[in-house]
Amino acid sequence: MNKEQAVNYLKEEVKTENLRKHSLAVGAAMKTLADHFDEDKSQWEVCGLLHDIDYEQTKDDPEQHTKVGKEMLQEKGLSEKVCDAVYTHNGEHGVEPKSLMGKALYCVDSLTGLIVAATLVLPSKKIEDLEVDNVMNRFEEKRFAAGADREAIAKSEDYLDLELEEFVEITLDAMKNISDELGL
Repeated sequence: MNKEQAVNYLKEEVKTENLRKHSLAVGAAMKTLADHFDEDKSQWEVCGLLHDIDYEQTKDDPEQHTKVGKEMLQEKGLSEKVCDAVYTHNGEHGVEPKSLMGKALYCVDSLTGLIVAATLVLPSKKIEDLEVDNVMNRFEEKRFAAGADREAIAKSEDYLDLELEEFVEITLDAMKNISDELGL
């Protein structure tokens, strides 16, 4: 599946605009991380785009989230690597990601939400005005964007061998590159 097909599938399955934007942000970040690690950018981007494909169906049953998504992606013929990465990004299952792709998805999922929240409290509400230092300050404020799993984000140091600031910079730059699509 290529990006265009993934975006079309996302539009079919996900009706909530903010969830679509979240998926676009994760897709962009995954593509940039793949480039950083010299991995398959297309496959990583598709993984990020479709990581929450089942969320609207499973939002009231967190234990089913990503189980259903993995099955949906298997039916579409996506690789086991992508399907496993999608499955393991939900910590409810207690299964640690094994692949670099899975580890990246696990870490970046919450970081994109933190970055959006940090952008929206800026006077300009423009991601182009957001700096790594702003995000790091917000990272330390546990009550700010409380849904952003700081432990998952910080796993970037172990899982990806990236210092937290570098991980934030890579993700922020990726999101800035699609600011129009994100409405930021």
